[in-house]
Amino acid sequence: MLDLKYIKNNLDSVKKGMEKRRANINFSDLLENEERRKALLLNIEELRYQRNTVSDDIAKMKRSGEDAQPSIDKMRAVSETIKGLDKQLSSVEQTIQDFLIALPNLPHDDVPQGKDESQNRLEKTIGTPRIFDFKIKDHADIGEALGILDLARAAKITGSRFPLYFGSGAKLERALINFMLDIHTTEHGYKETLPPFIVNKTTMTGTGQLPKFEEDLFKLEGLDYYLIPTSEVPVTNIHAGEILDEAKLPLKFAAYTPCFRSEAGSYGRDTKGLIRQHQFNKVEMVKITTPETSFEELESLLANAENILARLELPYQVVTLCTGDLGFSATKTYDLEVWMPGQDKYREISSCSNCTDFQARRANIRFKRPDQKRPEFCHTLNGSGLAVGRTFAAILENYQQADGSVTIPDVLVPYMGGQKVIENES
Repeated sequence: MLDLKYIKNNLDSVKKGMEKRRANINFSDLLENEERRKALLLNIEELRYQRNTVSDDIAKMKRSGEDAQPSIDKMRAVSETIKGLDKQLSSVEQTIQDFLIALPNLPHDDVPQGKDESQNRLEKTIGTPRIFDFKIKDHADIGEALGILDLARAAKITGSRFPLYFGSGAKLERALINFMLDIHTTEHGYKETLPPFIVNKTTMTGTGQLPKFEEDLFKLEGLDYYLIPTSEVPVTNIHAGEILDEAKLPLKFAAYTPCFRSEAGSYGRDTKGLIRQHQFNKVEMVKITTPETSFEELESLLANAENILARLELPYQVVTLCTGDLGFSATKTYDLEVWMPGQDKYREISSCSNCTDFQARRANIRFKRPDQKRPEFCHTLNGSGLAVGRTFAAILENYQQADGSVTIPDVLVPYMGGQKVIENES
């Protein structure tokens, strides 16, 4: 959430930032309501002062035996007026809050301006895609032919866009989760956490999923609970409403969770395979930092995600998202895109974002410097390290062999109990 004071003092630059995001925002209503709020506050304070002053006079009149009833009646009327103004003030403040909470974060100056993903900026390409001397398949065909992936039976059990793994497929998914968590916790300095997979409305609001993106969420009927779309949501909110010690920052968490997304508006896209599922596994990295270190932490967050791909020896590229492709809460985002030979293109496998104080302001996550009286809002960052299902798919496509088998990346062999190849298990 953006700071109202910042918006008022930097209105022109805020407007330009929203225009870069292609967000059509009319700030006149906000400014009018803010002026109305200040006028109501002033009126209420004046009436309260009058009431307090007259109350002292009434007490003196009673002690001296004077008739205080006319003054008492007058103050009752003043109290009723104050109650009415308080209701108006609450309504205006809620209107302001509703406006602010619907605003996206401002893009960083380094973010390229563009309308959609076609105008993202390529930063680097790592690794050379393998040249195959046989007709290649996509991951869905490979997995089903090997008997380790069954999307048809998953659809029978639940519906479309749900996975069902068997044998070495289930083992590979688990191996990837353990491998990612081990690297992030033992080498990259993250604390492993296993958060709830169901959160409340306040938590969803804190990271920016609500109120704007409710249609993308799975809500538990009759309850104020939602299935998480990413562990960014519960993990970022671990310290909601708290004041942290500056000396303990940055806080770094790594969490495995299943993720649940309705994928509203994406019908017809990536209907085959594991690229766009309603349920998928992910290992997430979350950081809570001081403002002056957050962009340095973003670079290390990206490096941590890249390290996983490098160890798996998967070709990938890094892009900076343009303003039209930037997520609601982010000020700057790098996407990692892994090479998928079955699709002949790079596909997103991780997004690493700096949200500055946008989420911290919504969730009230602050920190205290030793030499300052007032706490400040933290900066929050998050990044996939990595999306497990998409990593599974990339391994099947990049490590497929002419006989239909799949070679296990060397780094995963210990996690597979020494297994080096996945052969037909149907």
